[in-house]
Amino acid sequence: MKNYEGIFPIALTPFDEHYDVDEASQLSLINYLIDCGVQGIAIFGNASEGYTLGEAEKARLMPLIIKEVRRRIPVFVSTGHTGTHVAVQLSKAAEAAGADGLMILPPYFLKPSAEDLFGYYNAISDAVSIPIMIQDAPLLTAVNIGAAQMARMAKECANVRYTKVEAPPTAAKVTEVKQACGDSLVIFGGLNGHFFLEELQRGARGTMPGSDMMPMFVEVWRDYEAGRLAEARAKFNRHLPLIRFELQSGLGVSAMKHNLKAAGVIKQTTVRPPTRSLDGIAVEELQQIVNDIQA
Repeated sequence: MKNYEGIFPIALTPFDEHYDVDEASQLSLINYLIDCGVQGIAIFGNASEGYTLGEAEKARLMPLIIKEVRRRIPVFVSTGHTGTHVAVQLSKAAEAAGADGLMILPPYFLKPSAEDLFGYYNAISDAVSIPIMIQDAPLLTAVNIGAAQMARMAKECANVRYTKVEAPPTAAKVTEVKQACGDSLVIFGGLNGHFFLEELQRGARGTMPGSDMMPMFVEVWRDYEAGRLAEARAKFNRHLPLIRFELQSGLGVSAMKHNLKAAGVIKQTTVRPPTRSLDGIAVEELQQIVNDIQA
């Protein structure tokens, strides 16, 4: 089976002024991402505000998005849960809905032991037949997944084939995982792609940023793959102020939505609490950064 690689943005979830899901804007965003040339997407991740979505909302959105994609690109669905049994059921439902892969956070409410963690991913792997991505995000979960443990899961869990490294320093963690796992796990970066080039140089085969800088990320990926490293670096470095701005805790999603509304992709910048909205000063700061990039 061919491995997925490249730019897999986390699709944001647009809301209207009443905090309800704006399905028309959601489908507009999906088509925008595909038109930008991304190699895949993921839904219900942290940048999707998946933590604010009810299960009924996810159950409606998932087939809606997958149907709209029409197999043009692969769709990964975030199906992690604090309980193994529920994670298994969510993962089976995603596969039944047509998901191409699963992006799975570890359980984090009760901190798992190494064996608990293995049992969690192994149970999900046994229940599905599509690839699983381990989401290594200790800043969010406070659960550290070591490179050796990933190697064991890649070896013993039939469908564990990817990992998303979001454990800073991410470039160093990519090296650790690559050395431990070799080619048994395909490595993606995260944390809005802020060390994208360094991760690629250390063995990563893609990244999973937010939804608003796709032309840049796609161009940088294409330049890197073609050996145009200076061009890739220049384009990426030009956007670093915006990447840095969006890494502010709790504010990144709001900034992304402001950019996507300005581009005419979504209708509103609404975020659901406890996600925070940019205040007026921050909106001005964001616009100045965008203006500088476009100058």
